[in-house]
Amino acid sequence: MTAIKHALQRDIFTPHDERLLSIVNVCKAGKKKKNCFLCATVTTERPVQVNVVKVKKSDKGDFYKRQTEWALRDLAVVDAKDANKENPEFDLHFEKVYKWVASSTAEKNAFISCIWKLNQRYLRKKLEFVNVSSQLLEELPKVTEESVPSGENQSVAGGDEESLDDYQELNTREEQDIEIMMDGCEYAISNAEAFAEKLSRELQVLDGANIQSIMASEKQVNILMQLLDEALKEVDEIEHKLSSYEEMLQSVKEQMDHISQSNDLIQLSNTNNMKLLEEIEFLVNYLDLSKGHIKALTDGDLSSSKGIEACTNAAEALLQCMNVALRPGHDELQAVKQQQQQFKDLREQFARRLANHLNNVFVQQFTQTLTLHYRRASYHSVSGHDQSSTLAQHSVELSLPKHLPFHRDLLRYAKLMEWLKNTDHEKYEGLNKNYVDYISRLYEREIKEFFEVAKIKMTGTSKEGKKFGLHGSSGKLTGSTSSLNKLSVQGSGNRRSQSSSLLDMGNMSASDLDVADRTKFDKIFEQVLSELEPLCLAEQDFISKFFKLQQSPALPGSVVADSTDVDGLLLSRQHTLLGDRHLLPSEKEEAGIIRSMMIKVFRCIEPELNNLISLGDKIDSFNSLYMLVKMSHHVWTAENVDPASFLSTTLGNVLVTVKRNFDKCILNQIKQMEEVKISKKSKVGILPFVSGFEEFAELAESIFKNAERRGDLDKAYTKLIRAVYNNVEKVANESQKTPRDVVMMENFHHIFSTLSRLKIACLEMERREAKQKYTEHLQFYVIYSLGQPLEKLNHFFEGIEARVAQGIREEEVSYQLAFNKQELRKVIKEYPGKEVKKGLDNLYKKVDKHLCEEENLLQVMWHSMQDEFIRQYKHFEGLIARCYPGSGITMEFTIQDILEYFSSIAQSH
Repeated sequence: MTAIKHALQRDIFTPHDERLLSIVNVCKAGKKKKNCFLCATVTTERPVQVNVVKVKKSDKGDFYKRQTEWALRDLAVVDAKDANKENPEFDLHFEKVYKWVASSTAEKNAFISCIWKLNQRYLRKKLEFVNVSSQLLEELPKVTEESVPSGENQSVAGGDEESLDDYQELNTREEQDIEIMMDGCEYAISNAEAFAEKLSRELQVLDGANIQSIMASEKQVNILMQLLDEALKEVDEIEHKLSSYEEMLQSVKEQMDHISQSNDLIQLSNTNNMKLLEEIEFLVNYLDLSKGHIKALTDGDLSSSKGIEACTNAAEALLQCMNVALRPGHDELQAVKQQQQQFKDLREQFARRLANHLNNVFVQQFTQTLTLHYRRASYHSVSGHDQSSTLAQHSVELSLPKHLPFHRDLLRYAKLMEWLKNTDHEKYEGLNKNYVDYISRLYEREIKEFFEVAKIKMTGTSKEGKKFGLHGSSGKLTGSTSSLNKLSVQGSGNRRSQSSSLLDMGNMSASDLDVADRTKFDKIFEQVLSELEPLCLAEQDFISKFFKLQQSPALPGSVVADSTDVDGLLLSRQHTLLGDRHLLPSEKEEAGIIRSMMIKVFRCIEPELNNLISLGDKIDSFNSLYMLVKMSHHVWTAENVDPASFLSTTLGNVLVTVKRNFDKCILNQIKQMEEVKISKKSKVGILPFVSGFEEFAELAESIFKNAERRGDLDKAYTKLIRAVYNNVEKVANESQKTPRDVVMMENFHHIFSTLSRLKIACLEMERREAKQKYTEHLQFYVIYSLGQPLEKLNHFFEGIEARVAQGIREEEVSYQLAFNKQELRKVIKEYPGKEVKKGLDNLYKKVDKHLCEEENLLQVMWHSMQDEFIRQYKHFEGLIARCYPGSGITMEFTIQDILEYFSSIAQSH
């Protein structure tokens, strides 16, 4: 172990100016690893630093290297595990616990003892030794640097260090002195006793010299001691003065500490006072309601504008006071609790007073209107007038009463209603319900009277109104089943109905349904819608402003038509595209509340409109065209203003009914076409439903000139024209008096002329089809008719064409017995010019009997026959020239003769 210790000192610690004082061979507890050494070292330079170094043998060779180093001042606990039994384990507690197992208990004890001594000498810290025997912890002599001179101190320190360990390395100077001394005594190595004796003698000589020197300097020592005594007295005096000064300073310090504490308390008191003042100012500023506001809330006049303004300001001030966000702890103050309770009482009292006043306003308005109505009704009753006639007489202008003054009066309370909505929702809901209840009854009476007047104006007089099931002021159609049957369209054509049809449009008289009546109905219906629209919009706007409800925003959008098949009828609905704007949940809820209120307020509008539409349809089924255009326009306008409004929704629902009536009207016209019966004794001519379609199209085009729902009419056109085509062909097939081609030709010519004149874009294909059918049947009739005047000649040349078709050459036909030249001359002689003209004259008369005068196609037909006759003549001449070449055979009349025949016949008739 000594050799290892010497090697470690030389190789590791000497280069770092350190001394190795103790060493122990250890390994980590519980792990099988190579052994290492824990070394206790001190530095040779001051201040002295004491370290514990872990040294480990290198894996690459036999030399040692430093691995870890801890300062002794960082050591907290030394645990020897067992103080009574031999145990090589021990723990060192630095920043963490290191567990070691020494190679022997003696090495462990020597290392722990060295650490204890180093701590006592250099550190003097509170180092805890656990499970360590008291024999190891022997205190060193308490030698201080103050009581020993520096040289002696070094000597003592050297002695102490020598006592710490048996081995101490010589420094360089000591090694040189020993070498010089041994050189002077060559026998030192061979005779150690003689060398030791010599050294002892020299030491005695030195000791004697030291004693003599000390004795010689005794006088000086005494003088030094005397000086030291005087110095000690001076020091005592200085210490006494310092003590007195310290006492004085201590008193001053106490006084200053007291003053500092007083200043802190004063500053704390000022801070507390400022915070208290701030809190009081906050409560006074935000929780104080002026006496004027309190008086306005308790006794303010809610009838005058100034009183309403004062109450509004007071209510807003009260709401601000109640909504103040109190700071923590304010709600525990008694004054705050009392103030809040006062605010609650004021709120409840004013809310109750406001609700009662507004209810009285509602009742007063309703009562005034009813009183006026009853006065008027009682006057007419005393005068003996029928109420229906009275309404007609006193309603020269069809208009609804305006509620603008009432709305303007109530809107003064709008801010108070908003306050009530935010503070007492129950009373707000009660006012909402009461307003709807009163105003709905008022509107119901006014609207029913308004529609009663409109119905009377439509029917002319009350007597005429009874013909349509209109009775008194009820405004309802109460006709019996038999009267409704009379109003329905009859397909037999024997009875004239109140409704119009394609069959009888051309037969309307001035006393019956005419353009003036329809124009009158159109104006009345437009006036009804024009009166209802601003009424509903004004009421919805008032409800929104008065009850502070958010309407759905009127965003610019495009209206598109969507078609849906409902109950077998093609209905159209309007949809508005509003972009990407989405309503908030609160906005949706308030918009729903407005719609709900409007539905209750105007619950009678939709039934009354449906009754009016039903009446108009009974008066004249073609009134549905006017109603469809007007209703579509108003729906389109309402959706542009607010697509989700009550007006838009209601008119949209009524528009569905109008569209259904329009579709029924179209289907009814088609049904009448299918039920048409023609006379067997007279010629057909232009069919009634063809003329009816012309007038229907003219009427519809004038009505739908600038309409938004042109698509509905186009669909109806398509259905009607297809039904007209089918039934024209059906009647032509059934006709016995008039040839089928004539019926087809005349009616399709009429249809073609009508469509060409009206220029209906959606029927362009049907117009071309009508022209094609007219041209085809004209040609068919011409060919069929011209075959009769020259019948034998036609049969003869048809036989020639048949032989040529069988393969006989044209120049060989004359050799056939039935078609020789003699037979040809014989046939030609049967048709001299006089006979041809006679036959053409008979043909003209027959054609004249077939054609009708309305269409004026006789000259067209006669000119077509002339062209066809000349074409056949040229064809016959060509066959004669090819089949009978050089025979000199010709017809007995020429083309010029034919032109003269046709011209003279036409002029003679």
